[in-house]
Amino acid sequence: MLYLFILGAVVLGAGGMLYAVMTLFQSGNEEIEDRLTSLTQNAGRGAATSAVIDKPSLLMGPLDESKGGFEELLNKYFPLSAMLTQSGTGIEPAQLGLMTLAFGGVAGVLSFLFVPPAFKLLSIFAVLLAAPLPLVYVWWKRNKRLDNFGAQLPAAMDLMGQALRAGQSLPSAIQLVAEQMAEPLGPEFQTAFEQQNLGVTISDSLKDMTERVPNLDLRFFATAVILQRQTGGDLAEILDKIGHLTRERFQIKGQIQALTGEGRISGIVLLGLPPVLFIVMLRLNYDYVMTLFEHELGQWMLGGAILLQFVGAFAIKKIIDIKV
Repeated sequence: MLYLFILGAVVLGAGGMLYAVMTLFQSGNEEIEDRLTSLTQNAGRGAATSAVIDKPSLLMGPLDESKGGFEELLNKYFPLSAMLTQSGTGIEPAQLGLMTLAFGGVAGVLSFLFVPPAFKLLSIFAVLLAAPLPLVYVWWKRNKRLDNFGAQLPAAMDLMGQALRAGQSLPSAIQLVAEQMAEPLGPEFQTAFEQQNLGVTISDSLKDMTERVPNLDLRFFATAVILQRQTGGDLAEILDKIGHLTRERFQIKGQIQALTGEGRISGIVLLGLPPVLFIVMLRLNYDYVMTLFEHELGQWMLGGAILLQFVGAFAIKKIIDIKV
């Protein structure tokens, strides 16, 4: 019976991983259909009155909508669809869930088969460590894509400013950025340009882009465009100032990265040393380490050490995470 259970788990895990890998290389027809559906649904929002009623204006909210503490955690990780879209991986929520089950199942079965009998409980830790790996990958891809978007934004502001000075309109400048800039900024501006072609106002298209890409400098750009269209002014000069501001922010971020490098390395050493030392001691003195699992006081000490590891990781991250 046990072998049948193991065999079924292996088949399920392997099948899940195979399906997850196949979905990464599927054709983009579904993505194109979803994109057209989203654009056509927004096509009827050209009137200013309906735009005000259906969606609050960007000017009514703060530029920096970052939350703190538990609210930020909820806002960042629970909207799974938004995070997957921002990552640019093309993975659907159902596919991510299947990949999570596959990684957890395979890790649990392999650890159960190859780990010595005295450490069978480690199978639980193997599942807990392996199951979130797809979510960690998506989170890493999302952050990397947003960082690349922010790095491309100053050049896009300069390009739009030059296009406006050459006599082009703002939609033409947005199209120029979409054609000249690479992923990820180019496709986002291309989506905004296509929305305008389907009847969406430029204010709504920029508002949608700020929702797709949570970037503070992009919100500066969208707010400046909306204000300029309502009150007038030299938009090219405003874009130049936004590009300069963005470059200054990146320079400050680089200085912060250099100043907090020692703290990051210290955090890696302090967080990685206990597990490495545990494995070394397990190899050198097996009976000494097993006291942590067999004795009640040792179990409490092991649980406390794991808890303090998480507390230390959180404290170090708060120290080195300086927002600009």
